[in-house]
Amino acid sequence: MKNRAFALSLALLLLLTACSKGVEVGSNEEYEHADTGEAIISGPQVENAAATTDNYRVFYEIFVGSFSDSDGDGTGDLRGIIDRMDYLNDGDDASGLSLGVEGIWLSPIFTSPSYHKYDVDDYYEIDPAFGTMEDLKELIDLCHQRNVKVILDLVINHTGPNNEWFKSFCKAHVEGDASNEYYDFYSWSPAGQTAPAGRTFSQIPGCGDMYECNFSGSMPELNYDNPAVRETMLDVAKYYLDLGVDGFRFDAAKYIYFGDNKLSGEFWVWYMDELRAVKPDIYTVAEVWDADAITDAYFPALNCFNFTTSQANGLIASTAKGGSVDSYTAYVDAYLDRVHDLNPDAMIVPFIANHDTDRAGGYLSSTNGQMQMAANLYILSPGSPFIYYGEELGARGSRGGANTDANRRLKMEWGGDATVRDPEGSTYKADNRVPATAEEQLADGASLLSHYKKLIMVRKANPAIARGDYTPIDLEGTGVGGFTSTYEGTTVAVFHNTTEETATLDLSSAGISVTEINACLGMGSAQLKGSTLTLDAMTSVVLACG
Repeated sequence: MKNRAFALSLALLLLLTACSKGVEVGSNEEYEHADTGEAIISGPQVENAAATTDNYRVFYEIFVGSFSDSDGDGTGDLRGIIDRMDYLNDGDDASGLSLGVEGIWLSPIFTSPSYHKYDVDDYYEIDPAFGTMEDLKELIDLCHQRNVKVILDLVINHTGPNNEWFKSFCKAHVEGDASNEYYDFYSWSPAGQTAPAGRTFSQIPGCGDMYECNFSGSMPELNYDNPAVRETMLDVAKYYLDLGVDGFRFDAAKYIYFGDNKLSGEFWVWYMDELRAVKPDIYTVAEVWDADAITDAYFPALNCFNFTTSQANGLIASTAKGGSVDSYTAYVDAYLDRVHDLNPDAMIVPFIANHDTDRAGGYLSSTNGQMQMAANLYILSPGSPFIYYGEELGARGSRGGANTDANRRLKMEWGGDATVRDPEGSTYKADNRVPATAEEQLADGASLLSHYKKLIMVRKANPAIARGDYTPIDLEGTGVGGFTSTYEGTTVAVFHNTTEETATLDLSSAGISVTEINACLGMGSAQLKGSTLTLDAMTSVVLACG
């Protein structure tokens, strides 16, 4: 077994030699850790891995109750995440021992009667099932020590029915007390009046007035025409920024004013101006589950998740299954041009799946490289990509015949003696949920998890990929496509071969001058001789440009 010093020295040697012209670079260069025997994924892309100092980060979504259980009660919790930080990020960008994510998104952690916590009772209390405020502070401190940002899922469109604000609202209406400060705290419609078309209302218990609840009767919607509501929800966000969180994922952002994207967009401009006054580098992303023409209304205020690229029929999955890389890069290019016109600081926020969608492992295979290629397409891409917990294991889970989102939020398959259990209401069969557990994949240098580890390191080692001026490269119907990106005087080219055949390409015909291979990821290898690139099927390559 090689010792660590020798392994890293050899990696440095590779940095100087393995990327030269005419040298073939395979997809699984690794060395063993002296203490654990675990693979250190190494090679020329590793030694250049640098700490990210801005918001162009790879984030990891954690559905808290399903991730890691620290106390044996079966429910994931904040201390469980603390216990797994070495898996997520060990603080050493070049170690290859951790996944290497640069941010985590926590699903709602506030007190709530449901397993999912999207119906908040008290925004200033951590749900006891998840831990305490001190646990949250400890997690934030640990993440910051490792240059990992923490964002909270902040649900400000609606609350839960047990929220004291809603109880006071209902009491005020039952008593007919319009002077009560909570009388207009929620959106409501008077008794006997026809409710606005397309919106859902339920009767306030004890009187004829109706409260708006477009998601569920247990999710009453706040009234943002009321200045007190705006200030109250602004105070919630400021409280957690003061506590140390780095920002927020905003749930149901387009429903602030139901059916009115203009008014909702204007609200977010006001809200974000107020938050940036407190924390100029705040990280925020909005859930606006709609077409790009709708999300455009929100980009003057904040970034939005890109749903066009996500899910089984999205551009990432369809491209990974052999679709046109040129179509994918042309879309990304047009998207960036459009959102930058709306907001010069805007970025694309791509993902394959999240807690509201079917798991990617159910429609992308890691055996034939589809899962690896999908990861390559969106992580070796501009902006700030989001990985859904377990995606790096090839996890499966779908609503199925039971029609429940719990099946999309199944327990993390750690292996070993992990005690976390599936959420209530799940029906997904326990067998064949992942190709192998995290424990098994950590020991396998050729696993999907190892692929994700290497992929994130490659992205860090080539900062132009995330931040640079993006230019699609059309290789004239070869089935291979990609882009160049220039940042602070450095240009890299990224190419993807999503076909089933090895491709040989003359890059000079596309006007590209390349000098060496920085990294190769996927099912095969790459070779560069002069301006001729040979790229195996279902494989991606990162090239340095002269």
